[in-house]
Amino acid sequence: MSITDQTPERLRPDEPSRRPARSAARVHPAWWVAGATFLTIIGAAGFRSTPGVMMYPLHEEFGWPMGVIGGAVSVNLVLYGLVAPFSAALMERLGVQRVVAGALVLVSVGSLLPIWMTASWQLVLSWGLLVGLGTGAMAMSLVATVTGRWFVKRRGLVTGMLTAAGATGQLVFLPVLAWLAEHHGWRSAALTTGVMALVVVPLVLWRLHDHPSDLGLTAYGAAADAPTARPARPDGVLRLALGALRDASRTKVFWLLAGGFAICGMSTNGLVGTHFIPAAHDHGMPATTAAGLLALVGIFDIAGTVFSGWLTDRIDPRVLLGVYYTLRGASLLLLPSLFSDDLHVNMLAFIIFYGLDWVATVPPTIALCRAAFGDRAPIVFGWVFASHQLGAAVAAVGAGLVRDHLGAYTAAWYVAGALCFAAAAMSMSIAKRGVRPGTPLADAI
Repeated sequence: MSITDQTPERLRPDEPSRRPARSAARVHPAWWVAGATFLTIIGAAGFRSTPGVMMYPLHEEFGWPMGVIGGAVSVNLVLYGLVAPFSAALMERLGVQRVVAGALVLVSVGSLLPIWMTASWQLVLSWGLLVGLGTGAMAMSLVATVTGRWFVKRRGLVTGMLTAAGATGQLVFLPVLAWLAEHHGWRSAALTTGVMALVVVPLVLWRLHDHPSDLGLTAYGAAADAPTARPARPDGVLRLALGALRDASRTKVFWLLAGGFAICGMSTNGLVGTHFIPAAHDHGMPATTAAGLLALVGIFDIAGTVFSGWLTDRIDPRVLLGVYYTLRGASLLLLPSLFSDDLHVNMLAFIIFYGLDWVATVPPTIALCRAAFGDRAPIVFGWVFASHQLGAAVAAVGAGLVRDHLGAYTAAWYVAGALCFAAAAMSMSIAKRGVRPGTPLADAI
């Protein structure tokens, strides 16, 4: 299907709702906004790749226990999630462009400060606080905001593409960061991530427009009579974010989505993303090899997440979540038996299988939030995503403590696998009858 829509003709002040005339413009600006968002998330993902690479170097240089380093990662993950709903509300108030540009600068500062640190609390301040706040402002609520404002058609597909941007960032940065940390020290890896986050800022200021009405347009695929006027900017970011939480928390669908997504965070960012490299190292595998495997997860995650977005436009998203969590749980139960000092075909099979499922849960989860909560979906999804990161934080600390006290990560993998089966059951219980995206799910539950 060709990408054809209206020209970016600006509206006169006295005509706030008139639809601009069509022209031969071939590329709707929504695709440029999606491209800028994709690259922005890639830039932010650079720092998200570093904890697994830097845990052992920090442990060896400073002698800090894995639990202490995992605690700094935990603070990062908690803030990364808790900031998301407030960031979505702030985007409604100040605009996407300002919020994202400021967040990238914060990420850059937080990435560079550890170069001079001498105590573990400084790691918590930089890795945990500053980068947690910055990356939280560009969390999946950014994806929900952009797709909700700029797309009607292809919304699920674009959601999958933007979600996959994080995996693309992992793919691009992780092998490079692992090589830098091994050959030039972990500080060179921190410097690289800080600079790359800063480089994205000009792109954001150039192409990441706030709303279609800024260009006198409607969203891509919107109906011919759709209004083009921009919604009024809300007053009170805190009131908007907390009000959305108050109303959503009164529904069953919110708690089922939040609970399942918390387990999603435990089994991905918190456990595998943070502890896979040190766990592989425990079995004699070089850190660069383990980092390469995580990068391979990123490759297949791109395909899996984009395909999941395509499926979300066509299949009941609850069914998709049930399948995804079940397959993930089964793979985690098998993982402890696959570690060795050498790379073999069974581990490669796990990486491919797990990669396809890594964040494939995001498009159907956003679709369910949008179906249940309408225009408030980006903020509500921010709260659901906060539960994802709280789960990730628990796993980041918990798995580190398991390793410190038991000498191995085995129990952590088994617990995460069992919890994934619980998440599958929660997702399938959202409603008894199939309801497609766009139907008010809250009325069906």
